[in-house]
Amino acid sequence: MLGPVTTHTSDTAQSTPDAAQTAAATDQGSSPAVRSLLILGASGDLTGRLLFPGLARLLATGRHAGLTVVGAGADAWTPQQWSERVHDATEDALKDATDAGREELERVRRESTYEQLDVTAPGALGGALAKLPAPVAVYFALPPAITQKACGLLKASDLPDGTRLVLEKPFGSSEASAAQLNDTLRRLVPEGRIHRVDHFLGKGTVLNILGLRFANNFLEPVWNRDHIEKVEVVFDEDLALEGRAGYYDRAGALRDMIQSHLLEVLAILAMDAPAHLDERDLRDRISTVLRSARIEEPFTSSTRRARYTAGSIAGRDVPDYTAEPGVDASRNTETLAEVTVTLESWRWAGVPFILRSGKALGTKRKEAVVTFKPVPHLPTGFHGVDEPNRLRIGFGPDVLQLDVDVNGPGDVLSLNRVTLDADLAETDLLPYGEVLDGVLNGDPLLSVRGDTAESCWRILEPVLDAWAADEVPMETYAAGTPGPADWPTSAKGEDGTDGRMEGPSSAGDA
Repeated sequence: MLGPVTTHTSDTAQSTPDAAQTAAATDQGSSPAVRSLLILGASGDLTGRLLFPGLARLLATGRHAGLTVVGAGADAWTPQQWSERVHDATEDALKDATDAGREELERVRRESTYEQLDVTAPGALGGALAKLPAPVAVYFALPPAITQKACGLLKASDLPDGTRLVLEKPFGSSEASAAQLNDTLRRLVPEGRIHRVDHFLGKGTVLNILGLRFANNFLEPVWNRDHIEKVEVVFDEDLALEGRAGYYDRAGALRDMIQSHLLEVLAILAMDAPAHLDERDLRDRISTVLRSARIEEPFTSSTRRARYTAGSIAGRDVPDYTAEPGVDASRNTETLAEVTVTLESWRWAGVPFILRSGKALGTKRKEAVVTFKPVPHLPTGFHGVDEPNRLRIGFGPDVLQLDVDVNGPGDVLSLNRVTLDADLAETDLLPYGEVLDGVLNGDPLLSVRGDTAESCWRILEPVLDAWAADEVPMETYAAGTPGPADWPTSAKGEDGTDGRMEGPSSAGDA
């Protein structure tokens, strides 16, 4: 999975999938490629900001020729409004398109249509599907409650042969509601034709973890409790709400990022090697890890939460979170969350997995950090700083860094820290393009399986309940700072910087 790299140095509980899941592996192999993509919620922010640009970059490669793209939403958009959205979302992709890709994008610009549609009205969605060439992928770019209601109104007979259902997270609001949603979906189509989108799993860097771990004989033998002290997965943003209070104030950092994205990354870092890189083997391994995951009580020790106060980021004043437009202070929503997950497994017994994500922080930090244990004995005579080796996997920029101690320069008995860097190869697609490629090809490899969605809620639900009961104090940090000063993950290095990789600014999660 790893592409060519440029290197240099610089100083500085068990269960098994149900029958529907077991059948999934054979289902997608026999399904023809999707001919129509119906985007529900097409007038919303997600479609314009992430989904359609990802689709455009995919079509620009020349793949999925002839795809019918239809938008639908509750808003009464005119053909001109939809045309402007399609043109704006495809403009960047046209610049680097292949000849075949340019032809496809121009065709989609001409032919794509939009219709006003109330998906919660009985028969409305089924009627829209009947007009499209089958097989159809239905992308629910909608709030979870509306998606669940729309699916509950559908019957299997409403769906053309080969229909695929594509859902955005969160998948339910609890373990029980996720299980209920899964039951609803599986009454409509087999598990193998349900795509629960986690665009983190579309990132080439996440898949590069598999190549890093399983294609290098020097690394996998030490990837266990005997040699690793801790693992951290961090997604800190330097953006505040950016107009997303309507969603974020009801979710918070724990639900928004950790409950889905970061737990999935944890599973890929911790899983055993699959026999094949296919959806069954890979998703079985992910599921096994998450079934073993727990957050131990007391939650005052294993979890932390905080909310930003007024501050400044890159010279821009940021108001107190409770003063942001659309925020209801009574919800007591956290903007920074951290949990320590333990895995009940032979490989990882006693190793803490620390997951952290937040907004309005002083530094963008998007990485996984593996800290190795110290050597068992350092020969007498060496001097200087002997620090633990750390492996950093960046999620933007896509880089790999290994911190090691070496001799010199100058005094050969003096230990100095150097960093070995590698730039990881990037794919030609945006994360949503990678996910959509799997949807249109009928491959759920990069989608979240139903049992995994339930496991993620099971892991975090006790924490959410404890936080709702104010059993864990709400701390504060000024916008533009690294977070509460007493959190180890907020600590700065001796040079006054945090020494972590920075990535390009992001609008955050969808």
